[in-house]
Amino acid sequence: MATRRKRKSGQPDEIVSTLAETGRKLNRDPRLISALQVLRQLLPGETSSGKLISKEVERQPRVIGRMLEEASTSKPGALGEAGLGALQLWQSISDAQGRGKGKKEVAIVFTDLVDFSTWALEAGDDAAVKLLHDVGDAIEPPVKDNGGQVVKRLGDGMMAVFKDPEAGVRAILEGRKRLGRVKAKGYRPQIRAGIHVGKPRKVKGDYFGVDVNIAARVADGAKGGELLLSDQALDAIGADSIEVRPRERLTAKGVPDDFRVYAVTSAATG
Repeated sequence: MATRRKRKSGQPDEIVSTLAETGRKLNRDPRLISALQVLRQLLPGETSSGKLISKEVERQPRVIGRMLEEASTSKPGALGEAGLGALQLWQSISDAQGRGKGKKEVAIVFTDLVDFSTWALEAGDDAAVKLLHDVGDAIEPPVKDNGGQVVKRLGDGMMAVFKDPEAGVRAILEGRKRLGRVKAKGYRPQIRAGIHVGKPRKVKGDYFGVDVNIAARVADGAKGGELLLSDQALDAIGADSIEVRPRERLTAKGVPDDFRVYAVTSAATG
């Protein structure tokens, strides 16, 4: 007959049970909870659990939102405080990297020269630098004249912002006309441009965020001499003020699947 051996202390199931009980005690330890709460006060970002969670619930699927809500109970444990601290730090880093939204809506414009790099390799540095100077003299003054701001020059292109997209359209169309008078041996300068409306985050005179990336993708999708508008830019201008034709759906990294763009064919610029 088989005999049942007496289980010795320290078997795996007892060790797991002991560890679990120790974990529960630590999670309820008021000193540890207080220490973590103090640490969260020192971390950058929003410290209020309610505000922190409400922001993340807006960004994340509902399932994750419910999980975050469970981390903020009337009697939070040490694990909940640690989780909220990590979430608070992640949110702060995300905002610093430009993924957060700004408060002010602007029209974001990107331009660049078509086939400039290929031509510049043959033409040489001196000719390329002179052309970039002439191009800047052609397309940048209309930006200022229409109430815009050149945020930065990007090699053979630029990024600018306007209070409204219609001003951006006027600036690009005027700059395009002026560019027609710029000459270069073996090269006819043409710009492609894109306009998107959003609320990018402004940091020391520069702008960051998803809306900036989308505006850049809109410009990348334009052909030589073409100006593209996003859905949001077209809605802000109004169909009565501008004539456009639909372009194929824009597919690019970071752009929504249903994102559409329109090529400007004429505009009321008065």
